[in-house]
Amino acid sequence: MKAIKPILIFFIILTFLSCDSPKPIPLDDQNFNKDWLFQKGEIKNGESFVLNDSEWRRLNLPHDWAIEGPFDKKHNARTGGLPVHGEAWYRKHFTISKDNIHKTISVEFDGAMNNAKVWLNGTYIGERPYGYIGFEFDLTKHIKFGEDNVIAVQLAPQDLSARWYPGAGIYRNVRLKINEPIHIPQYGTFVTTPEVSKEKALVNVETKIANLSGTALEVVLKTSIKNNKGKVVAEDTSTFNLDKETKENIQITINNPDLWDITNPVLYSATSSVLVGDILLDEYNTDFGIRTIDFDRNKGFLLNGNQVELNGVCMHHDQGPLGTAINYRAKERQMQIMQSMGVNALRTSHNPPSPEILKVCDKLGIVVIVEAFDEWKIGKVENGYNKYFDKWHELDLRDMIKRDRNHPSVIMWSIGNEILEQSQKDGWKVAKLLNDICHDEDNTRPTTVGFNYFPAPFVNKLADYVDVIGMNYWPENYNEILEKNPNYIVYGSETSSQTSSRGVYHLPIEFNEKHETNHVSSYDVIVGPPWAYAPDIEFDAQVKAPRSLGEFMWTGFDYIGEPTPYGGSDNSTHGYWNLDWPSRSSYFAPVDLAGFPKDRYYLYQSQWTEEPMVHVLPHWNWEEKEGESIPVFAYTNAEEVELFVNGKSFGKKVKGKDITEIPSEYHFFKKGMYKSKYRLSWNVPYQAGSIKVVAYNDGKEVATKGIKTADKPHKINLVADRTEITSDGTDLSFITVKIEDKDGNICPMADNIVKFKIEGEATLAAVGNGDPTSLTSFQANNKEAFNGLCLLVVKSTEKSGEIKITATSDGLEPQTIILNSM
Repeated sequence: MKAIKPILIFFIILTFLSCDSPKPIPLDDQNFNKDWLFQKGEIKNGESFVLNDSEWRRLNLPHDWAIEGPFDKKHNARTGGLPVHGEAWYRKHFTISKDNIHKTISVEFDGAMNNAKVWLNGTYIGERPYGYIGFEFDLTKHIKFGEDNVIAVQLAPQDLSARWYPGAGIYRNVRLKINEPIHIPQYGTFVTTPEVSKEKALVNVETKIANLSGTALEVVLKTSIKNNKGKVVAEDTSTFNLDKETKENIQITINNPDLWDITNPVLYSATSSVLVGDILLDEYNTDFGIRTIDFDRNKGFLLNGNQVELNGVCMHHDQGPLGTAINYRAKERQMQIMQSMGVNALRTSHNPPSPEILKVCDKLGIVVIVEAFDEWKIGKVENGYNKYFDKWHELDLRDMIKRDRNHPSVIMWSIGNEILEQSQKDGWKVAKLLNDICHDEDNTRPTTVGFNYFPAPFVNKLADYVDVIGMNYWPENYNEILEKNPNYIVYGSETSSQTSSRGVYHLPIEFNEKHETNHVSSYDVIVGPPWAYAPDIEFDAQVKAPRSLGEFMWTGFDYIGEPTPYGGSDNSTHGYWNLDWPSRSSYFAPVDLAGFPKDRYYLYQSQWTEEPMVHVLPHWNWEEKEGESIPVFAYTNAEEVELFVNGKSFGKKVKGKDITEIPSEYHFFKKGMYKSKYRLSWNVPYQAGSIKVVAYNDGKEVATKGIKTADKPHKINLVADRTEITSDGTDLSFITVKIEDKDGNICPMADNIVKFKIEGEATLAAVGNGDPTSLTSFQANNKEAFNGLCLLVVKSTEKSGEIKITATSDGLEPQTIILNSM
């Protein structure tokens, strides 16, 4: 009987809560991304409720205004030659029924780039300068129930706020949340698995519950655990008196758990239901995985007790031609391509990631280092995070951890990258400050930093205040660090920085700082910044340092901005990188900006995968070099490879025994010939026809790859990654456009301009070709091929139906393909 009185009081206060039967109250309105109004430029009284915005552009979020262009040298090649700075406004009109008058209303942004300020109905609500962090504001006091409401967001990104392309706009998802006064707030659960075995797992669920009703009540928290098939496998119910706010910890045992692993990424879900009496007030779902992680100075990284070598990549947050406007399918495609290369780990360089990329990694089985900052108090660029560090670092770091700590894929918190405090005698104080915050929010994962100075972070004690030591570009020093500091755990947090352009081969193979074409040879001999070195050097370093956890190579995908080795100026750290315009995107990755693998992709695949493979380069169209010697390289994970030219064998080479000498540069201008045991090579007199490599294990053929001399361009071939997509207005199909000769061979130097016509239930999302120097808009209806390939990306509408895509080019046979939106 004691529970009846507070429940009655509760209903008197919350008249509209009554219902005939228990039912969940939705946490968010998934349609809040739709029908925003956008205007770029300084708008006087842009926040005003009465502002006439009828002529503003109407669009859906997420939105990156900078990717729309145009490319222009004045915009700074360091950030992609795109308009990433300036002021812009977003406004949205919406109505909330009077039925919700006793509920709490909030708005949640996953990220807005940047310097975001938010108003509701002309009243200032709040701000958040860091564009990579999510935030939520309570709107309740200023909502006009049953009337028109206007939320206004001002963004004012500055040039050189980052060392790469940051994008601009409300580029991540936005949600309107309508909650009862008693509810689970933002980031309200923390799921851990303190005890795990094959027989059982102990799951601890910490649930935060807020009570804004002004009345203490008896509340019931029901927690249900479901497996990946949706079956309830465990439940717990607790009852307690709730005044204003509480954190409830419950422990549930799951028998015979299915453990989350790289090869078995199985997810569970915890549903936290909050009730008063039999009235369901809130329902909050948390996906999680059951697994253990450990970092051992001798055994390395252990996942569920098993040693895992980290074959990792660093990735910036853009999605190539799509820009930064987050799209789940775009992220999924990126990581699927990485996984096919052999990648099992991701470092989110150099900022908090989107929720979508972590969901993708959870589902694919890719472990993640979530990184917080590229700067602390000392800046690298003119308008970097150092301007906000003192005021915002703690809130930003805590929010990042609280948001991401339920993801089983997340294994470490990185508190910084190449921070300049390494050289300061008191730099350890900032490291300790951030390290302590991480441990306070989450004591289940270690901290790390990507250090690029040596031995400064050790001399100045920064390394003593993180759990795992990341070293950027110091492969020869792993063992030295471990010998001098036997309790340290070390890995390559950023490695190689090899550069190349897909399908470009410069002969002869030699050192070349730059080339007149603004391209870099895909023979992958070093042309890059002074800290860079060939991947082969890191492969050897990891073998020589078995206590290293592994490596994170720079970078998985090419990204917009930072066009090293092109660009630069007399003050390139802080200034404009426009000396080698039109270079405007990076050359670092084994996969180009459009998602097409370069030759180096297969070099990594030959080291990081077990399924037999072999790759051969270069192309075989060298008419101007008839009879001259052409270097032919092969990459394989098999024991040996045989090369055939026009059917004639040029002999077998044994991996690990036959050495290929390549011009290389290691760490600040140390040049020489590096003896690589990871590449097989032959010098072959050129004769048109074909080359083919055959890989063998135990003398048996296990893989083959061939290239034919292509005739002149004759036709277009369209290949969609998926022919069926979801009709939700966000799903994508990535269509590879190949320029082929009459026999279906790709023309390796074709640059034909291809025009696209899209009919039916899709729109053009982007075009690309992977050329870091192309200035054609990513949103044009045409694109020139780069070395025989370009890309079309289409986005579904919200209607089911057929999608007809036709590609045409002067002098070529067109092609049409049909997709379906379901």
